[in-house]
Amino acid sequence: MLLDPRLFARAVALMTQPYRAAGVTRVVAIESRGFLLGAPVALALAAGLVPIRKPDKLPALRDRVEYALEYGTDALEMHLDAVQRGDQVLVVDDVLATGGTAEAAGKLVTNRGAELVGFTFLIELEFLHGRRRLSQARVEALLGYT
Repeated sequence: MLLDPRLFARAVALMTQPYRAAGVTRVVAIESRGFLLGAPVALALAAGLVPIRKPDKLPALRDRVEYALEYGTDALEMHLDAVQRGDQVLVVDDVLATGGTAEAAGKLVTNRGAELVGFTFLIELEFLHGRRRLSQARVEALLGYT
């Protein structure tokens, strides 16, 4: 998909479309493949781009959320000043699997007082039921694998 500019543009347009009227002010992109999709989605929505990264990779003061994995725990971090109360935030990533990473990203957003308007993914692994963990906001995915 990334090698075909028309297909890439179409995927970004489809990921963006459900949120065009939501007043999105920030797009949160989850490390690392989420950055590839989050940046063009942010541009399409005329919103700021906020990278969420694994621990100790961001240079400024940051908030941190730990979450459970099948085999242990992990954490995500976001700059403290990246989103503010009143921001309308869309979380972007490539794949929705068990939902733990996306759920942690949503918590980082709401911890700062921002409004989580939704999640958008390129692919959803429906058989893992990750959508259940994201019930606090709208969830969209272009492709679903059962």
